[in-house]
Amino acid sequence: MVLLQAVQISKSFGSHRVFAGISLTVQEGEKAGIVGVNGAGKSTLLKILTGSLAPDAGEVTRARNLSLSYLAQDGGLESGRSIWDEMLTVFTPLIDMEKKLRAMERQMSETSAAEGASRQLLEDYDNLYALFKSRGGFDYETSVRTVLSGLKFADTDLSTPVNTLSGGQKTRLALARCLLGNPDLLVLDEPTNYLDMDNLAWLEQYLQSYRGAVLLVSHDRYFLDALARVIYEITPAGLTRYTGNYSAFVQQKAVLLEQQLKEYNRQQGEIARQEEFVRRNIAAKDTTKRAQSRLKALEKMERLERPGKERRVVLSFNVARPSGLEVLRASSLGIGYTGLHLARGLDFQINRGERVALVGPNGIGKSTLLKTVAGLLQPFEGRVSAGIHVQAGYYDQERQGLSEDKQVLHELWDRFPSLDEVDVRKVLGRFLFRGDEVNKRVADLSGGEKSRLALAALMLQKANLLLLDEPTNHLDLPGKEVLEEALDGYPGTILFVSHDRYFINKVATRVLELSPNGVSSYMGNYDYYFQKKAERVQQGSGRAGSGPVRMESAEKKQYLQKKEEERQKRMHRRRVEELERSISDLEDVISRLEAELFLPEVYQDYLACQKRQSELEEARGKLHEKMEKWLNLVEE
Repeated sequence: MVLLQAVQISKSFGSHRVFAGISLTVQEGEKAGIVGVNGAGKSTLLKILTGSLAPDAGEVTRARNLSLSYLAQDGGLESGRSIWDEMLTVFTPLIDMEKKLRAMERQMSETSAAEGASRQLLEDYDNLYALFKSRGGFDYETSVRTVLSGLKFADTDLSTPVNTLSGGQKTRLALARCLLGNPDLLVLDEPTNYLDMDNLAWLEQYLQSYRGAVLLVSHDRYFLDALARVIYEITPAGLTRYTGNYSAFVQQKAVLLEQQLKEYNRQQGEIARQEEFVRRNIAAKDTTKRAQSRLKALEKMERLERPGKERRVVLSFNVARPSGLEVLRASSLGIGYTGLHLARGLDFQINRGERVALVGPNGIGKSTLLKTVAGLLQPFEGRVSAGIHVQAGYYDQERQGLSEDKQVLHELWDRFPSLDEVDVRKVLGRFLFRGDEVNKRVADLSGGEKSRLALAALMLQKANLLLLDEPTNHLDLPGKEVLEEALDGYPGTILFVSHDRYFINKVATRVLELSPNGVSSYMGNYDYYFQKKAERVQQGSGRAGSGPVRMESAEKKQYLQKKEEERQKRMHRRRVEELERSISDLEDVISRLEAELFLPEVYQDYLACQKRQSELEEARGKLHEKMEKWLNLVEE
């Protein structure tokens, strides 16, 4: 059964077209995710689908009597009620029904009416009781407590007024209210914001077993992998539907892109052949009609755009000099602020080349630990020391190191005054700041733009220890993938905080879990950490964070060997892909130069012809060299 359908909808704001010609269908029970770069119009699309915003063109139809709940991005509740009372408003019909049942019970106990009237009352009571029971009348309070507990309100006084809560708490309450409504269709815009890893795992399980349909926008790839069975990607070209979760979407998109590129190259070749025929035959008496016919066909041909030309950040991390083997050592470390001690008894060591993820509940001190390691905060007890030749680069999730009043160009240039302006502009261009964009004030940048600027500064530091606090915040999906690829090829050491479980899986070789009384170490990525925690709970071996977890040396060696093999495979695959892109570009250059040699303005001009011949010879030489390298790599 179709719950919701959009047909050829379009939306613009002023002269800016957000999207056009978008169509999608949501089936009963379907779990679908919407992805796309920042600014693609994902939130706008959800507003139109839910009726919060009207489209400029097209139509949205919804099933008759469809119940729908919509969570806007950062759409927190505003209410003067208590948390408990606000959640109970979802069940107002049930509560009214319960009140009516109580009144009927009193009436039955007090009535002295005739037998016939009592029989009618009993019949009405039985019918209402059955309806109340079938709609969960005896379970709704349990449902409220379960959902509030899952969204981290278990230790909160439920009599607290909603309007006194933080923005994050209000957003989580808005999500709780949506879930408790149990609608036919849940529409969620970034529902994982403000959730820690335990809450994320709970929400995944809740939605996986949810009988209704779910349509969501999310940057959380792990969440999309666990939940979505359909992915819609919104691009300037429109909306494309992929069957499967996020990982399946990535694979299918790569295949589709390859097919589109082949079709584009085929068309370009055909265009070049037809144009050459026209050039040679348009003036000849006996072939001019055929040439004119082909020229008209060329003019009517629908030209394909070259696929895969989206602007992407070009990021790579390197080190000015390697560090010693031991990079960091914490001994009986206590972290926090004056009057607020967050964690103590932290003992750990990090060696060169390790990529360590810091995890733990919100407020445990993960960011505080990074600031302490970076020297921005002093420990209240114990010490943390850096090894020989360690040079740390710190990425702050709030980007407080950026000067709001400066222009983008000068923010970066002032940090690295030895660089020429041209070089600074080139670096900014790699991070998608081009032309007049480098003259923007930092204060006027979006969250994503500020993140790119901070990453550009970090890249130029060439530090051998990267301290990263939520580096994927404000980055869209392509930006996250670029960052992961850059960190994969980084030869230094990484200590990072992230709620992005997909990112942790891609980057981490080790996980440190913080608790108020210590730190636990897991030699692996997020999936390994999650698996081992579950095993410890099943074995009753105590709560996580009670002390360090040690692995047998053989197990550790086997794991590290496996990770290194996977890394080498990824690096090999990336070198092959880079060569294939270079070969494709060179082939395009050669085709263009060969076509230009047949142009009258070229072959009638000796110098122009010689220049094209020279460029052609150079391109063919480079192509031969790239092909040799490519053959050697694919034969390895």
